[in-house]
Amino acid sequence: MPHDHDPGDHSHLDDMTARVMALETVLTEKGLLDPAAIDAIVETYETRVGPRNGAQVVARAWTDPDFANWLRRDATAAIAAMGFTGRQGEHMVAVFNGPRDHNMVVCTLCSCYPWSVLGLPPVWYKSAPYRARAVKDPRGVLTEFGVTLPEGAQVHVWDSTAEVRYLVIPARPEGTEDLDEAALADLVTRDSMIGTGLALAPGAA
Repeated sequence: MPHDHDPGDHSHLDDMTARVMALETVLTEKGLLDPAAIDAIVETYETRVGPRNGAQVVARAWTDPDFANWLRRDATAAIAAMGFTGRQGEHMVAVFNGPRDHNMVVCTLCSCYPWSVLGLPPVWYKSAPYRARAVKDPRGVLTEFGVTLPEGAQVHVWDSTAEVRYLVIPARPEGTEDLDEAALADLVTRDSMIGTGLALAPGAA
């Protein structure tokens, strides 16, 4: 059966998408918005920034002690040396997980986030419950994310601001000694770089 479709019919779109498209159309018709600029921004966040960048940083830190030390001293410069720069990535601090320390990131004021290495923040990161509970009950939040820490491990919560953005370097999984950087990067998830997850075990990627 032919599927006739009116190009102007956007009834299949959800409300938010339809509203965004309508607003974009109005702004474009008034000459207030350049569609090419929107396309460039979308292309940037689809292909040039995002958690894959952060995963490469983590994998490099796992395999190169000199780079890891550079991250500890000056994360902004070390990350920029890998070509990951831009808005929301100017003031970076890397915090390293270890056997007795687990780091977790939140922005209690809004949604400050290192776009250049993690892309856009997930919805839950911006939610009021996460922003409040990450500070008051970080272990409870981690449990809800399925993270179980070794007994005695301390949880450190870092509050991102407009001046400082944090990147968690998760602990390297056991059994990964023979993996190269590309394979290691596949084990690094977005949540593990926020601290609400752990790096994946080999074979789980």
